Amino acid sequence: MSTLYRSTRDENAEPITASQAVLQGLSPDGGLYVPTKLTKINVALENLVSLTYQELAYQILQPFFSDYTAEELRNCINAAYADNFSTPVIAPVTYYAGNAYLELFHGPTIAFKDIALQLLPHLLTTAAKKNNSTKEIVILTATSGDTGKAAMAGFANVDKTQICVFYPKDGVSPIQEKQMVTQTGNNTHVIGITGNFDVAQTNVKNIFNNKTLVKKLADRGYQFSSANSINIGRLFPQIVYYFYAYGQLIKDKKIKCGQKVNFSVPTGNFGDILAGYFAKKLGLPINKLICASNKNNVLTDFFNEGVYDKKRPFYVTSSPSMDILVSSNLERLLFYISNEDAKTTADLMSQLNTTGQYSLTDLMKANLTDFAAGYASEEQTLAEIARVYSEENVAIDPHTAVASAVANQYKKATGDLTPMIVVSTASPYKFPQTVLSALGDSTSVSGLESVKLLHEKIKTPLPETVKKLFKATTIHNTVVTPEKMEQAVKQLLLKEN
Repeated sequence: MSTLYRSTRDENAEPITASQAVLQGLSPDGGLYVPTKLTKINVALENLVSLTYQELAYQILQPFFSDYTAEELRNCINAAYADNFSTPVIAPVTYYAGNAYLELFHGPTIAFKDIALQLLPHLLTTAAKKNNSTKEIVILTATSGDTGKAAMAGFANVDKTQICVFYPKDGVSPIQEKQMVTQTGNNTHVIGITGNFDVAQTNVKNIFNNKTLVKKLADRGYQFSSANSINIGRLFPQIVYYFYAYGQLIKDKKIKCGQKVNFSVPTGNFGDILAGYFAKKLGLPINKLICASNKNNVLTDFFNEGVYDKKRPFYVTSSPSMDILVSSNLERLLFYISNEDAKTTADLMSQLNTTGQYSLTDLMKANLTDFAAGYASEEQTLAEIARVYSEENVAIDPHTAVASAVANQYKKATGDLTPMIVVSTASPYKFPQTVLSALGDSTSVSGLESVKLLHEKIKTPLPETVKKLFKATTIHNTVVTPEKMEQAVKQLLLKEN
């Protein structure tokens, strides 16, 4: 049966197909697309141990992308998960320091975004053909560090696409920035802004919702879409690795089939942990999804107090991909915990835009029992990197360290002995200065010099993408103020100053 999609904000809008939702990215009313119904996946838990990642991806994604033919979807999946990953397993699980760690950093940009963003270009170009779209697709996205590079790596030189990435100039790690500004591809564009990620994300949404600009671009043969997790083509592929991790724990005899597990997820824009929420709704035996935040702990307060308040200081931390105060994907959770009430969701998002905060109803708070939440300070993050390395001789990146530290906080506070899976989202080589600092190296070197020092210290082989950075030259060096973002897009596409 076909799965259609509706907006989180307009209950009267006509539902659209999956391929149409992938093409559009964002609903015209500013809302996010969600399925009109959720269909349980046709995979028995005991069969998870024998399926390849590609086979499992097809089984889970087919109901979500039901207007794609079996051949189309399989071709997309097989093209996405091939020798572009450094391990055929795609998302291996390792065990150390008292937890299981789901490693999502074996793709071409050594961050978890690769798993969805290697698939999205194939879904998008297939969607364009299915809908007889003749327009050139413009991927417009904001990044807090990882989405930008992963999206460009996926879309580089893809026919009939342009990709424009905005990133906070002083809010990403030197390696993240180096990866972005050296990105090749005649259709890739990278622009730094003199503001934080929230500003970049807000302005990108405003550009999407500028109907005059959208029409002008359409007249010139362009159509906007998104590579952020607001796009269902980014969000739903992330569900797969939750099921895959569970199968690996069964295979490794860490759990019995049907036994519940916890996931601790480093969380910024809320897409990754929301995929876990969908996995639970689809039947995966998850006890708690632990929302792990850094010093920008707006989500911790949301889950623990039922209030979302973005009116707080913004901190630049050692885990920059989580330096976010407005988590876009949380809107989808609001929709579900309000019992799919589009008006309530729209009202809350309006309050956030106008007053900077909103409060949940008692009913909505009661529907948050799937989650727990905590945060790690900068000191706790560094201490966790040091602890894991000291005990296990394993180096972890600061985002993984946040999730690991919060997982241990949760276990200590609750006594919950449910097996814990920490979602490990990036290679330590993406944040070498932070890891070196945590391991007691007080050197002041940065960028690629710090990569060399970290490699000498931990001996973990350098990923290919990092090796290439030593010879890569800067291609993109544009920086604008936030107010000039729309103008930059016009200049890029319409040649308007």
